[in-house]
Amino acid sequence: MFLSVFDIFKIGVGPSSSHTMGPMSAAARFLSDLRSGMFMGVDAAQVRRFSASLHGSLAFTGKGHASDRAVILGLIGFEPHNLDPDEAEQLEQEVYEKKVIQPEGFGEVRFNPNDDLVFDYGPPLPGHANGMKLSAFGEGNQLLATATYYSIGGGFIVTASELDEEVSHDPHDLHDEQEAIGYPYPFGSAAEMLSMGQQSGMSIAQMKQANEETGMSREELNSRVDAVWDAMNSCIDRGLRMEGQLPGGLAVKRRAKAIMDRLIDQRANNQPMPHVVNDWLSVYAMAVNEENAAGGRVVTSPTNGASGVLPSVIRYYRDHIPASNHEGVRTFLLTAAAVGGLIKHNASISGAEAGCQAEVGSASAMAAAGLCAALGGTNEQIENAAEIALEHHLGMTCDPVNGLVQVPCIERNGLGAIKAVSAASLALHGDGTHYMPLDNCIKTMWETGQEMDTKYKETSLGGLAVNLPEC
Repeated sequence: MFLSVFDIFKIGVGPSSSHTMGPMSAAARFLSDLRSGMFMGVDAAQVRRFSASLHGSLAFTGKGHASDRAVILGLIGFEPHNLDPDEAEQLEQEVYEKKVIQPEGFGEVRFNPNDDLVFDYGPPLPGHANGMKLSAFGEGNQLLATATYYSIGGGFIVTASELDEEVSHDPHDLHDEQEAIGYPYPFGSAAEMLSMGQQSGMSIAQMKQANEETGMSREELNSRVDAVWDAMNSCIDRGLRMEGQLPGGLAVKRRAKAIMDRLIDQRANNQPMPHVVNDWLSVYAMAVNEENAAGGRVVTSPTNGASGVLPSVIRYYRDHIPASNHEGVRTFLLTAAAVGGLIKHNASISGAEAGCQAEVGSASAMAAAGLCAALGGTNEQIENAAEIALEHHLGMTCDPVNGLVQVPCIERNGLGAIKAVSAASLALHGDGTHYMPLDNCIKTMWETGQEMDTKYKETSLGGLAVNLPEC
């Protein structure tokens, strides 16, 4: 199994990787497929109207996650990595006013968001909780092409046919086939990862690096990994500067800057609380997730909803651990990506599919593994750290109030970061020997998610999302 570090860590926009970045990418892909003639020779010049429908969780929490806006911007031609927020806002407004779109390679195409973009609150599409359909029509409203896409978490999208071709969640199914692809260390499970590490004498980060270098040079890899951390760190810094109220109607105020200012003032105190580092971890994570909630530039880690956990723990490593260094950050990210890839391959990173255990739980496991590696942990200790963090998020529901990634999501990232540091520390106090393997924990997370009631899986139909203050 091989998922690139840059598949796990995508630079994009908030508020959601599955509900914002996914639909935007799907709409952009629909345009690309029409241009290339993939739909039985349909020419882009024939298209006169677009329509879109959002299903399942994309319908129930789409407004709060700006899924409608994402579809519009995707049909204009934007993708998450190249979005200019100022230009996008102006062009989106023009679509509402003129009710037409003219993406590159097309003529003038009718698209009235009020009529042509439907939130379908009926049964979800069969492939995944996050489904959407896009259609193109020609003269006389004749249907030219239609496609179904699924946003499967972390900004990943697949078509219905691609989803049908996906392997099962049994890591042993395609081991031989994936080994033949050409990656030197194609581990598809934590057990394989540890075995390959023992046989090669290499760390998890070194094996991940070797896999990545089959497609790029060491210099390019380092440059791109550094760019990921720079984007994460910049997001923290911006979140720590910003004040005011978050959009969406809940009247949630940004708190990260005010908390940071108090923490700085308290440094002059001769008797600081010993748990103050937890406050710093929380404020770093909250800064990121406040930026995400505001639609800012974030990095999927592995999703937008959980994007504050991993940057917070790296910032803790850099700013609070004297022996930290930049090479440690690279080790952290490579190791975290390896663990994130295992979770995505064998379970899910989608809150709509498996609850928040799949988002913040996965992020905490990744961060615990990364920190353990950066602090010199063995492969066995790293696997143990990831298992501890994931184990203690099992069963966590995804219940965003009003479909907004604000309550409880912002604080939840802070607690996920704290758990990650605790898990890494516990693992480093041992020798890597432990009772519950990471693979079993991942399997349990997947099974728990499958048995979890739909109302607790990013539909905002249960949990905190419906237990609101009366005043």
